[in-house]
Amino acid sequence: MTTAEDIIAHMELLRNEEQRRVLMGFFKTGPGEYGEGDEFLGLKVPQTREVVKAVAKDLPLGEVPELLMNRWHEVRLCGLLVLVEKFEKLATKRLENDEAAIRGRDEIVNLYLHYAERANNWDLVDLTAHKILGHWLLLPSMLGDKRYKTRVLDELARSSCLWKQRMSIVCTWKTSQMGDASWCLRYAERHLHHPHDLMHKAVGWMLREMGKRCSMDLLRDFLRKYASEMPRTMLRYAIEKMGDEERREWMRR
Repeated sequence: MTTAEDIIAHMELLRNEEQRRVLMGFFKTGPGEYGEGDEFLGLKVPQTREVVKAVAKDLPLGEVPELLMNRWHEVRLCGLLVLVEKFEKLATKRLENDEAAIRGRDEIVNLYLHYAERANNWDLVDLTAHKILGHWLLLPSMLGDKRYKTRVLDELARSSCLWKQRMSIVCTWKTSQMGDASWCLRYAERHLHHPHDLMHKAVGWMLREMGKRCSMDLLRDFLRKYASEMPRTMLRYAIEKMGDEERREWMRR
């Protein structure tokens, strides 16, 4: 499997009708739902990861867009995970400042952003945004400095596309893991009044991770400022790792 066409043909052979029906319900693909029209082969994520493991090393980057433009959800996930694999191999400590590696990472980021709307369900975003965009925020880039990177995320956050908006907050999972709370705080504030439940969950989740990885005091500072106006789902997710009494106190606010 060295071409996108080979990969698609292989994955279509793994089609599972029973699992396909389950996934189409789970990912809300019905009329008017957030995943309306998404189509599934019925593959579980470990099956897709096995395909990625087999092809990521040898698949040319130029073949990935064909996967990202495919009708099948799992094929698009495969393409996105191939980008993750390629990015991570160029982001090791040894290669952080290597010029060729920097150019390679930038090329992957540009490809990811160009096809961002093809990551059109929450799992496609959540399995990839922090590992590509989030990691890129913390690494040298020839595309621009922190101000440029901030503009990139601001553009995602301002987009009318729910999945791009979700990328702008979920990518901060990586920056929080690396001890930088600033990205999470910026985009949590930006999406504080977002109307969609999927964003309430994502923002609360990222705030919780920021508190756990960076500073519970920073999380408490954010909550003191915004808890009274946060959607309840967002607040519940943000305080999930706190003790029972403290959680009750925040919910009372």
